[in-house]
Amino acid sequence: MTRLQKLLAGLGLGSRRTVEEWIRAGRISIGGRTAQLGDRGGPGDDVRLDGRKLDLGRSAGSPELLLYYKPVGEVTTRRDPERRPTVFDRLPPPSLGRWISVGRLDVNTSGLLLLTTDGELAHRLMHPSSEVEREYLVRLRGRPDPGVIRRVLDGVDIGDGSARFDRVDPEPAGRTLEAAADTAGSHSSFRVVLREGRKREVRRIWQAAGFEVSRLLRVRYGPIGLPRNMRPGEARRATPELLEQLRAAVCFPAPE
Repeated sequence: MTRLQKLLAGLGLGSRRTVEEWIRAGRISIGGRTAQLGDRGGPGDDVRLDGRKLDLGRSAGSPELLLYYKPVGEVTTRRDPERRPTVFDRLPPPSLGRWISVGRLDVNTSGLLLLTTDGELAHRLMHPSSEVEREYLVRLRGRPDPGVIRRVLDGVDIGDGSARFDRVDPEPAGRTLEAAADTAGSHSSFRVVLREGRKREVRRIWQAAGFEVSRLLRVRYGPIGLPRNMRPGEARRATPELLEQLRAAVCFPAPE
């Protein structure tokens, strides 16, 4: 018997975190009663989501991975109460299951968003214990001095604890993937790397150090970089080799 969140994530219905949210909201039932966190199930159980019986005996199929260049203005949710466009509006359909986003990018952040049909892989990639690197190009209003750089590397208080960058490197003019950098005048640009995925973390770290982020572009998640010839709004199915690289990054072998 397997915990419900792991069982349903393995079928590509959502990440473990998403399934846990469904359970807390009372949307999942098992054996005719509302499911609770900690409940376990198997192929023979009557498990329902919003009253619809789930087929727990089916195969999850071969996992798929999608690279998406998220533009500014889209949200990383399936439905938005403000009716803003979501990243799911224009994605190609997976062969089986549904796309699960590996983390989120806020509405004003662009760049690489990974989506997979493997809920367990998504969970591992997002879990803090995996310490998967995220790399961003950042454009700042102002020009931080070396003391500020030391602060954001040592750690600053962002309201829900301390946070820090693992690396901060100046971004020379002409090397950005889009017109995001202006190293002249009142702006400066950097590449930053961190291993967490807290909400708006990059922006909050710089804000705690006294600087406003005017543009933010994610260029890498783990071993996968944003291809230079991709354009905002474009989606690409990853090769099996790329999927294996991502699995190896979190020590999660493919099912036999």
